[in-house]
This record gives sequence, C-alpha cells and structure tokens, in this order.
Amino acid sequence: MDPQGQLRVPVVFVTNAGNILQCSKAQELSALLGFQVEPDQVILSHSPMKLFSQHHDKRMLVSGQGPLVENARALGFKHVVTVDELRAAFPVLDMVDLQRRPKTTPLPRNDFPAIEGVLLLGEPVRWETSLQLIMDILLSDGNPGTGLATAPYPHLPVLASNTDLLWMAEAKMPRFGHGTFLLCLEAVYRKVTGRELCYAGLMGKPSLLTYQYAEGLLARQAARRGWAAPIRSLYAVGDNPMSDIYGANLFHQHLQTRREGEARSCTSILVCTGVYSPQAPGPVAPAPGGEGPPFHGHRDLGFSPGLLQAAHVVSDMLEAVRLVLGKEGWAL
Repeated sequence: MDPQGQLRVPVVFVTNAGNILQCSKAQELSALLGFQVEPDQVILSHSPMKLFSQHHDKRMLVSGQGPLVENARALGFKHVVTVDELRAAFPVLDMVDLQRRPKTTPLPRNDFPAIEGVLLLGEPVRWETSLQLIMDILLSDGNPGTGLATAPYPHLPVLASNTDLLWMAEAKMPRFGHGTFLLCLEAVYRKVTGRELCYAGLMGKPSLLTYQYAEGLLARQAARRGWAAPIRSLYAVGDNPMSDIYGANLFHQHLQTRREGEARSCTSILVCTGVYSPQAPGPVAPAPGGEGPPFHGHRDLGFSPGLLQAAHVVSDMLEAVRLVLGKEGWAL
C-alpha cells in the first residue's frame, strides 16, 4: 500500500454474492481489510449484466432478495417488476401456500404491460412462488393473465447470475445456493415443455464473462494510476476450486488463444483458509455409469477436470500476496 493507504496495484474483489448493493459490499470489505475498498473494485455475481445493454430498456421480471430494484437499476435496467409486484397484480397465480391464496376471485386484468425478459439475481426466499411466476412469464410470452395453447420457443430472454449449487455457512453441511434454484427452474421448464431453458447470459464465477469483466476494471484502474505499460499478467486468488480456480484457469485458457487484448496469462492461486482443505478429497470428473462424485457445476459451463488444478496452492491470503509480489518483482 502507498502512504495514503491505497493499494499500489490494481485489484478487484470478485464475489458470487448478489443480494447486496455494490457499495455495501465495498464497505463490508473495507471494514474487514482495514483499508478503503471502492465500489468499482467490487464485482458482484450480476455486475457483468451492465454489458447487456440490449435488454436495459425492456420490462424485466426480477427474482432474488435484498435490494432487488436498486441492484437492477444500478445494472442499467430501467423497467423492472419484482415477483411480489407481479403476484399482487395477479393473485391467482400463487396457489401453493393456502394462507396466501386470495379469498375471492379478482377480476381479470388487461392493463398490465407485458414482461419482456427475466433477471435472476440470486436465490429468492419463497422458491415455490418465484418458480411458478417465472414459469408463467415464460409460458405466456410475458402475459401471465392470458393462456397460450403452445408455449413460445425460443422463450423470452433470461439473464442469470451465480450458478453455485451449494455454499458453506455456519451449518456443518453445505446450504443450497442459487445454482440449486436454477437447476429447479431448468428441470420444471424441461418437464413442462419438453425443451431446454436457455440463457441469454450466465455470469458469476466460474463463467468466462465474469473474468473478462474483471479484466476491464483492472485496466481502468491501471489507467487512473497512470500506468503506461499494459497489464500482461493477472492473478486470481480464491478458496473454491470449482468456482475460483476453475474460472481462473478457464480464463487463462482463453487468453492463450485470443488475438486481442492486453493480458496474456491468468495464474490461479488456491488458499487453504476457506472452502478448500488439503485433507478433503477434491471434486473429480463424474465416472461412466454415474459412479464417483457428482459434478456440481452448471450444465452450460461444461467440465474439464484439469481446470480444477491450481497453479499454486498456499496456506493463506498473505502467502498468496507474497507470491504474486515476488513474481512481479515488487517489495512487500
């Protein structure tokens, strides 16, 4: 760090969290780390949705929890409808919870503007409500008050972030993540329509898009610092082989083949202070016939076992920082 307490090198903090504001996550990190982390140094799971400007003027149904509308608008979406707002407009759509069923049948509505797409920013609280209403939107082509004889296909655009199937909390066993919700939605859609749910965009670690977005933010930081030379070497530090390391290695693989851009490599560094434990068996490719550990990644991201192997394994974050600075010839 420099005498002003600022980081001397460009750094971004990439998290698959999405049910929080970017500025709030920056404040949280600042308190934990003891130095100022700016909001534009934080990449939430849905941050790359800022790149999908072709959908920003559409009327989008947004699913998740926390500051949904604020996050959607910060991403550039101008017209958003929450699941709760859709349910209030069409009370008869949500029928699982007997206590929430309307006591009388409301009059049909024909004044509700059509929904033009779906934003999945994170796991919702009431999964049954969100699953039902999202399906209603997709099957009705955005007009849930009507019924169509045949479900439209291709369906309305769906943008989703954070494909983590599970995550670790205080419990001894992992908890369901947004990837589990996506898996439920995909299974229901396939069962009902006989077709696959398609995503117009899928982001969050380990997606290539998230690392490309991070590269762009690092380049902007370097420009603000007056760095004349381009950043050729990137380093990605994380504790989760399936998201952090897999994504970093996938991006490194991409950098080896692309012809444009400044970065030439992305080195993956695995720390042993979080999800990963040297004593625990790591995830491997599913064996033929369904034997062996299951693959927990998203179906659209594919699986290459070699991408789970970190270039370096270190004990903690301090050792990771020392490793990077040493490789670049910087004094600690």
